[in-house]
Order: sequence, then C-alpha cells, then structure tokens
Amino acid sequence: MSGGRPGGTVRVGVVVPAAGWGRRMGGTRKPFLQLSGEPVLLHALRPFLSDSRVVAVVVALTEADASSPPAWLTGLDARIRVVRGGETRAESVRLALEALPDDVEVVAVHDAARPLVTPDVVARCIDVAVAGEGAVAGCPAVDTMKEVDEGLRVVGTLDRRRLWHAHTPQVFPAPALRRAYGGELAGATDDASLVEREGLTVRMVDGGATNLKVTRPDDLVLAEAVLRSRSGGR
Repeated sequence: MSGGRPGGTVRVGVVVPAAGWGRRMGGTRKPFLQLSGEPVLLHALRPFLSDSRVVAVVVALTEADASSPPAWLTGLDARIRVVRGGETRAESVRLALEALPDDVEVVAVHDAARPLVTPDVVARCIDVAVAGEGAVAGCPAVDTMKEVDEGLRVVGTLDRRRLWHAHTPQVFPAPALRRAYGGELAGATDDASLVEREGLTVRMVDGGATNLKVTRPDDLVLAEAVLRSRSGGR
C-alpha cells in the first residue's frame, strides 16, 4: 500500500457503529445528543471527513433511523452512506463493513459516541495501518489497576506500565479486518481483539485522555468542557 498524510493514494473506508440506545443515558440515542449545539455523531465524523484519504464512510443506525436518517447526516458529505445496524456493536460493524467499497485498502472503525477525536489522531492511526499493522487509539493507564473476583474482592494488582486504555479509532489493513469479521464475533470486546486472532501486529497510538466516550450524562459535561478548552474558552 502507498499513502501518507492527506494527498496520498491509499483508499480508506470508515465504519461508524451508531445503532446503540445508550441505556446508561436513560435509553436515549447517544449519537443524536446535542454537544455544543451539534449532534455527537457530527463531531465524531468531521475528523475523518477532513482526511482526503477517506473515500467512504458507512454509518450503522437503528432500523428506524436508517429508514429515515436525519438530513444533517445524509447531506453532510457525499462519501457518507447509512445502513441498518445490528443488535450488537460487532454486528453493526460487520454490516457496515459489508457496505464499504471492495477496493478500500484500509478501514477505520470509530464509535459514534467518541466526539472528541482529533484529525491528528485519525491521521496517525491511518498511517500505521497504511504501513501494514493495526492501530488502536488510546492512552496509558495512570491509575493503579486492580483485578477482582465476582464478589469485587481484590485478587491482584496489575502492572500498569504495560496497560493502556483502548479507544477508537481502530484502523487496520482492510483484508485483515474483513477476515476477522468473517469469523466468530462472540467474546470480542473491540475490533482489535478480533484482528489479533488473525495474527496481525497491533500498535497503540497515544490519542490522549480527552478522547472520551459519551456513556453517562456527566460525560456530556466533560465533553463540553474539552471543546471549550480547545476553542480558547469561547
């Protein structure tokens, strides 16, 4: 594969699972929540659309939303396509992956509920995949990590020097990701865990601690604060 930063020849496809209902958000559709006056999903998409190597973006929505997607999404960019998602995140990724063009060489998977990813992190993850390895955006663990049993009793203290928090995007050479999603999905906690089974080397890319996932109401408050900080407090 050939490529590099925007302007390279590599063709990148993006898969965005956005079919979850956000039970910890009270059953609301997290991708459509408002963040600084715009939907969370819109914030999550922009950094990928700004990379000229991205040729296609497939967003997996709930069946109801996929049948009548919002105009702000379908009219955002000609590269965007909407499909019906599955019952689980992994099923949504597989359905979206199947809808990508066959000739994409690299595929990025990004959760719709991560609206704070930056174009730089997206570009660095793509660069790793262009070179033939997998990339997972994340950040090193800074807290002491405890292993517990079913009763929440501590059974061990892990060496945090070797531990990272895994975020998205997770970006891979397209053939490796397609093979991974052509197999058994049970037990996979993220895309990289499936690709690791295929024997591909996967590297962490430090995307910082602000690439948070909007899971609970408090996360929206934190996300608003991060956006204000990035805009100089305006």
